[in-house]
Amino acid sequence: MKVYIRLFIISLLFPFAVNAQDAGTSFNFLHLPYSSHAAALGGSNISLPDDEIMLAIHNPALLPNISDKSLGLSYMSYMSDSKIAGAAFNMNFGERSSAAIAARYVDYGSFDGYTPDNISTGTFAAKDIEMDIIYSYLLGGRWSGGVAGKFIYSKYESYTSIALGVDLGINYYDEDGDFSASIVLRNLGGQVKSFEEKNEKLPFDLQFGVTKRLAHAPIRLSATIVNMHKWSKDDFYNADGSEDSFSELLLKHFVFGADVLLGNSFHVSLGYNYIISKELSAEGTKWDGLTAGAGLSLKKIKLGMSYSKLHISSSSLMFNASYSL
Repeated sequence: MKVYIRLFIISLLFPFAVNAQDAGTSFNFLHLPYSSHAAALGGSNISLPDDEIMLAIHNPALLPNISDKSLGLSYMSYMSDSKIAGAAFNMNFGERSSAAIAARYVDYGSFDGYTPDNISTGTFAAKDIEMDIIYSYLLGGRWSGGVAGKFIYSKYESYTSIALGVDLGINYYDEDGDFSASIVLRNLGGQVKSFEEKNEKLPFDLQFGVTKRLAHAPIRLSATIVNMHKWSKDDFYNADGSEDSFSELLLKHFVFGADVLLGNSFHVSLGYNYIISKELSAEGTKWDGLTAGAGLSLKKIKLGMSYSKLHISSSSLMFNASYSL
């Protein structure tokens, strides 16, 4: 039965398991976006300095940009009947310190279980739960740093696993020049209770990102380099054994996005993620890897939505709402 559950877990997490071969197949839901704005910009963004609390979960160093006592909620439709819900809340302490708590719940729905002899064992559920505690500190001038501690719990059928992790981030933000740059070490840590006998690491990701608004146009551009630690010859090869050229390998590390700023309160976003396009290419669609979204920012209320395709089985819609108390 263990083999069948293992295959189920791998299929559940595809395509993200391909991106994290050095970390096994567990907890790859951590690659999924927390923010609809980040999702609209290609799925990964760690340098956007907007006042959107869910962005701070992508990079804890962005927390000083968030209005004090902001409550954020998120919801995303994922593959098939899977649903993802999240929430976050932050507080400022003095002029330099900020803290937040965040959580999200991934519900993969119910599944029919069978023994190797094709005898029904009834239905079973699969779910992931993540809880974060985030702290950020203004280092002075244009620099800020942040750390996030993670508690992660997964249950697939009767198999459970627990992991502990840490994110570390630093951000440089020049408000006058409308320029932001960040580096983040995501998912440092591993399992303290494994599904089976072998403990696995979390899907570590070293990222670098920049965001810049154009001087004479209402356009803001972002680029994020993901998996910066993966540059060995083995990374030229795909799961099917095919070999990438150097240019294709380079593209696998980049996520591109652009915001069109329509006034001070509304934006439209577009993004492109080559690695998602590559991994979903078996479906033969031309638009895989492209993302889109929009956001509305009022005095106390902020709303956002995005469209993307993160799994071969279906497209994903994501919604964010936040309110500053």
